[in-house]
Amino acid sequence: MRKILLVFGTRPEAIKMAPVAMKLAENREAEPIVCVTAQHRQMLDQVLEWFHITPDYDLDLMLPNQTLAGLTARALQGVSEVIEQVRPEVVLVQGDTTTAMAAAMAAFYHRVPVGHIEAGLRTHDIYNPFPEEVNRHLISVMGSIHFAPTETSRQALLTENVPDDHVHVTGNTVIDALQWTVAQPHQLKLGLPLENPGERLILVTAHRRESFGSDFESICHALRQIVEHNPDVRLIYPVHLNPNVQEPVHRILGSVDRIHLIDPLPYPDTAHLMARSTLVITDSGGIQEEAPALGKPVLVMRHTTERPEAVDAGTAKLVGTETEAIVSAAEVLLHDSHAYAAMANAVSPYGDGHAAERIVDILLSIS
Repeated sequence: MRKILLVFGTRPEAIKMAPVAMKLAENREAEPIVCVTAQHRQMLDQVLEWFHITPDYDLDLMLPNQTLAGLTARALQGVSEVIEQVRPEVVLVQGDTTTAMAAAMAAFYHRVPVGHIEAGLRTHDIYNPFPEEVNRHLISVMGSIHFAPTETSRQALLTENVPDDHVHVTGNTVIDALQWTVAQPHQLKLGLPLENPGERLILVTAHRRESFGSDFESICHALRQIVEHNPDVRLIYPVHLNPNVQEPVHRILGSVDRIHLIDPLPYPDTAHLMARSTLVITDSGGIQEEAPALGKPVLVMRHTTERPEAVDAGTAKLVGTETEAIVSAAEVLLHDSHAYAAMANAVSPYGDGHAAERIVDILLSIS
């Protein structure tokens, strides 16, 4: 049996790695070993519970007000020690987090091949998103097997001289996770009026580090105006725990009728709430992939995106962080049925829900 070490630490990583862990566990040729850094402790644990994943190693690295340098150092040391104990044939990392970058570096230091799930995403701006853009570049340099979600991602890697036979287009595992989740019976118990006749629901997520400060205040003012201008709109915003998010969100939006600021939701609640929504407004990476798979238009409150496929396909629109631009884009979708249908009915570019199967097949076919 081939020992494959899966390392992840945040909620988005766990969601996208879970289908791979589940497929590996079903295969008699593989011995999957799960190591979590707990870069995000509470939000990670919710996902582990939903997908019935029990880590073999839990480094529990999260500290209050942790710095990138401190987290990187702890993750590098912790994962290195796990690799020394496990001696895996491959280390799998996902995406572009500090955990993924540090785990890839630890594997490289031990001369263990790195498999990179969701490889090849690029904005070509090293500070946007920060620090993710540099993290994924570094992982691509250290990686041996690159699982690109789309042909666009594959081309980005080839442009950077990654060997063609090291790159495999698989689709994105987030679609696997989403399809599995929405197919499960699940009762939303948010205590919110979600079924009011004639009302439309907007789901918001916003937490990006590069927007902290004036840009984030502009985002909040836009959300306020959208609700105030549209009496049939109700907005739900699960607010990230970072104080740089909490303070402006509660100050600007906390007293507005029909805006519900709630704690971060477990993944299944988010998925089922997304399925009920009319529109999603976000700065998240993963939701740019998930919402289109459910037929939900996405407004992306960022200046760049490493997921241009969604914009090109017409399922997402990049609107930046200026108040007027966000409000204007939302008003079009809320009042122009043809514009809404064009985005809602566009085909999602992120795969068919079988990415994890392809990844496992490739892993086990490589000698």
